[in-house]
Parts: sequence; C-alpha cells; structure tokens
Amino acid sequence: MPGQTLNLPVMGVVLQVHVPAKVDKPDSSPPKQCGHENRLPALVVLTSVHELDLFRCFQPVLTHVQMLWELMLLGEPLVVLAPSPATSSEMVLALTSCLYPLKFCCDYRPYFTIHDSEFKEFATRTQAPPNVVLGVTNPFFIKTLQHWPHILRVGEPRMSGDLPKQVKLKKPSRLKTLDTKPGLYTAYTAHLHRDKALLKRLLKGLQKKRPSDMQTTLLRRHLLELTQSFIIPLEHYMASLMPLQKSIMPWKTPPQIRPFRQDDFLRSLEHAGPQLTCILKGDWLGLYRRFFKSPHFDGWYRQRHKEMVQKLEALHLEAICEANIEAWMKDKSEVEVVDLVLKLREKLVRAQGHQLPVKEATLQRAQLYIKTVIGSLPEDLQAVLCPP
Repeated sequence: MPGQTLNLPVMGVVLQVHVPAKVDKPDSSPPKQCGHENRLPALVVLTSVHELDLFRCFQPVLTHVQMLWELMLLGEPLVVLAPSPATSSEMVLALTSCLYPLKFCCDYRPYFTIHDSEFKEFATRTQAPPNVVLGVTNPFFIKTLQHWPHILRVGEPRMSGDLPKQVKLKKPSRLKTLDTKPGLYTAYTAHLHRDKALLKRLLKGLQKKRPSDMQTTLLRRHLLELTQSFIIPLEHYMASLMPLQKSIMPWKTPPQIRPFRQDDFLRSLEHAGPQLTCILKGDWLGLYRRFFKSPHFDGWYRQRHKEMVQKLEALHLEAICEANIEAWMKDKSEVEVVDLVLKLREKLVRAQGHQLPVKEATLQRAQLYIKTVIGSLPEDLQAVLCPP
C-alpha cells in the first residue's frame, strides 16, 4: 500500500523499501519513522534502487547540457548512439531525469535494438519521428534514423582530472554512415544562453579532485533550479484560474476553473517571469511557445487541472458540511432531498478513496448529514436509501 514501509528478504539480505505515497516527492529522502513502523538501522539510504552518477554521464556533453535540457523539455525526438548498452541506458536515463520536478511525459527506450517491435514505426520516413528518446548501440541506426532531428553520439564515459573532450554541435547533414564521430547532430538553436559560471565551477571541481557525487549534486541542483524557474510562472498563473473560495456556495454547482489562455500567460511574464528566479538570459517567450506544443505541457496541465478540480470539489463538500442543512430542507421536495443524499454519498466515496483532499472531520460531518437527511424522509424512501 502507498506510504507503507516493507521488509523484503533477498538472498540473505533484508531490503527495507518505502512505497511512495502521493504526498511523497520523487528523489527525496525516506520519511521519518512512524511509531508503528520498525525501521532497520541502515548503513546506506538510497532514494531509489539505482542512482545515476549524473556528472559522469554528462561529462562529454557538459557544454551542451542546457540545450539537451531544452530538447527534453520540448519532448523532441532524440537518438543517443553509444558504444555499449550500459552507456546508452545511463545517458537516456540521465536525460529523462534532468527535468525534475517536472514529470517526464514522453516515451523513452534506454536500450533499443532492431529486434524491437516498434523498429519499423521509428524508422519510417513517411511520418514525423515520435516524441521518443532512443538509446542505441548499433551504428546501423545512423543510416536508418538519419531523418531524426537530433542525434547524440557519445563515447565511453571517463573519469579523469581534466574535463574530457566535449562533443561538438554539428549539422545533421554532417552525419556519415558508420564512421560518424562523437557529436550532437542537430539544427536546433538554444533559446537560453549557456551558463558559463556552471561550467567553470564543475571544471574547478575536477581540478581540485572534488568527489563525483558532489559534482553530480551541483549539476542536479542547477537543472532543478532551471526547471523550477521555468515552471513557477506556470504554477502561479494556473493558481490564478481557480475560483475564489467565497464564490463556492453549498447549494449551487461550484464555479468552473477558468481556461488557460496562452496569450494572457505570456503577457504575465513581463512582471512575473523566470527572470525573477533565474539569471540566465535568452528567448524565454519563444521557449514557452514551443513548450505549449509539447507532451510535457499537456501532461503538466492535465495533472494540475485534475488536482484543482479535486480541490474545488473538496471545498464544495466542506461548504455543504458547514451549512445549516435543516434550514435548507424545510422547503425542498423529496426528489431534491434524495438527490442531495446521492450526491453527498458520491462525494464521500471519492473522498474516502483519497481522490479528494478532505479532512477527517469533514468526512464525519458528511456522514452525519446523510443520516440526518435520510431520517427526515418517509420510511419507504429510507428503506430504499438504506436497505437492510
């Protein structure tokens, strides 16, 4: 069950695993011990089964990390050609993780081969490539997927005292079958300027032999702050579309969430844009316009809208529970009263299933209201609504 901690015996070792609940944040530390849970003394606490060494993965592409972040943000089709399945998989997983806390809503294949069932679909030139990040090792894919807009070829990752040779940006027309050199083959132009200060800090860390996990923390924090700076204006605008609590009346259908208008949002960036939290300059407006067409905007918007609808429904239930139900029932017909019972029950089922963010006291009051309303009805209707 979500939120529980399980002890799993595996080959003579007990792994204690916390099953994430909806309120848990990805990549966060395990929650503090609850009174009813027996937490084992842990020598090492991992936030996931496999934690990527992000710095090692991105070492050959550090100068293009922001461009790759933009490509991931926009859900662009990308092929990663690596010398081994391990390198291919790690690079794909590193790329898909760099959008945190934004959920990655596109498809990705850490290790894709010509034997996969979608091979023909991905290789066809009769339609645009899908929004997928493909990790491959077979050079044959350079020819087969030459029409894909972005191809990243990397070598084996190496950890040394100096920054490894960085892959260069190259036009897709420079692709040569089978003997293509490492590089990022794309015609894409980044919207944001490169953060040179970050590269200097990482290079300085290499020279001072700073541990790789510290370099990873530095890089991950940079990507986290970049994503947050991009998302915060969207969150603020989305919150402004929520109806005011005072407009939610107990005996009326709750007001609708106002529609997301892209032009209104873009105008709001002038005084509440990412420039408030991010020092990077560039074409933020152009990046947002392209983001609106991506699967990640669709995924983000659907999730936020769903949460707001649930919040609105929870506030409506609270408003009903705080109202004087006896006064409301005085001039209501039996049909209206029965309709209220059915609607309250439906809301109660959703709330008890944790689909609505409602306090326990509100749930208890709603149950009491249902009993009160049913008790005011004739016995024949009570028997129908509360069968023995």
